[in-house]
Amino acid sequence: MSLTESQIERYSRHIILKDVGGAGQQKILDSKVLIIGAGGLGAPAALYLAAAGVGTIGIVDADNVDLSNLQRQIIHFTPDVNQPKVESARQKMAELNPDVKVITYQTRVYSENISEMIKDYDFIIDGTDNFPTKFLINDACVLAGKPFSHGGILRFNGQTLTYSPGHACYRCIFPEPPPKGAVPTCSQAGILGAVAGMLGTIQAAEALRCIIGKGKLLTDRLLTFNALDMDFRTINIRKNPNCAICGANPSITELVDYEPPACDLKR
Repeated sequence: MSLTESQIERYSRHIILKDVGGAGQQKILDSKVLIIGAGGLGAPAALYLAAAGVGTIGIVDADNVDLSNLQRQIIHFTPDVNQPKVESARQKMAELNPDVKVITYQTRVYSENISEMIKDYDFIIDGTDNFPTKFLINDACVLAGKPFSHGGILRFNGQTLTYSPGHACYRCIFPEPPPKGAVPTCSQAGILGAVAGMLGTIQAAEALRCIIGKGKLLTDRLLTFNALDMDFRTINIRKNPNCAICGANPSITELVDYEPPACDLKR
C-alpha cells in the first residue's frame, strides 16, 4: 500500500471496515469509473465516488445546468445555472477530494463514440434518462465486457441492476426500447427529487463493491422500490439464452443509435 498519512485519515472509516481495509482503499484509489449523465442519478453517484477516493472519474453530459435541475441534481448549485453540467460537477468533485482525477466529456454518447469512451474504465454507471441511450450503454458494455449499473427513475419509483460479463444484461429483461410515446415524458411524469438520490447512491455502492470485490452485486437481480410506500423488492432474473446481444447466437454485433423519445423538460 502507498497511502499517505492524509489519505489514511481521510479514508479511515473505510479502512477500519474488515471488508475494505487499506488494501481495498488502495483498489478504490487505483480504479476508474465512468458516469454517463450528470443529472439526478449521476450527481449523487459522482459525489459519493469522489468522496470514496475513486482515482479517476469520467463524467459525460452535453447539457447546461437548468434551474429545474436543482430540485434533484445535488451536485449543481444555483450559481451554476447555464454552466456546462460536466464543469459544474468537476468543480464540486475537485473541492470535495483533490485525490480524484476528473475527466469531463461535454457530449452525448453515440454509437460512434461510446466504445472509445468506455474502454479505459473499470465500471460504468448509467445515469441517463432515456431508453435509446440506456440500450446503447448496455450494448456497448456487453460487447466490451464492461460491468455497469443500470438505473431508472419515474415519479416515486426506481429500479436498478448490475451487469457483469456472463450474467443477465438489460436486454435479457427488456429486449428493445419501447415505442415512441409509450412512456410518459419527463414533464408528464415528474420525479420526487430524493428518489434520484436513493438510486444514485445505490449505483455508487455497486461500483465500489465491484471494485473491492466484496459482497453480492445486483447481478441477475432487479432491485425495484417505491418511495411513496417505501417498499423495496428484489426480483431474480436469468440470462436469456436468446438475448439479441448476450445470447448464444447474438443478432446485435455492432452498435446503433435509436431515435430518442420527445421530452420537453431537461433531466
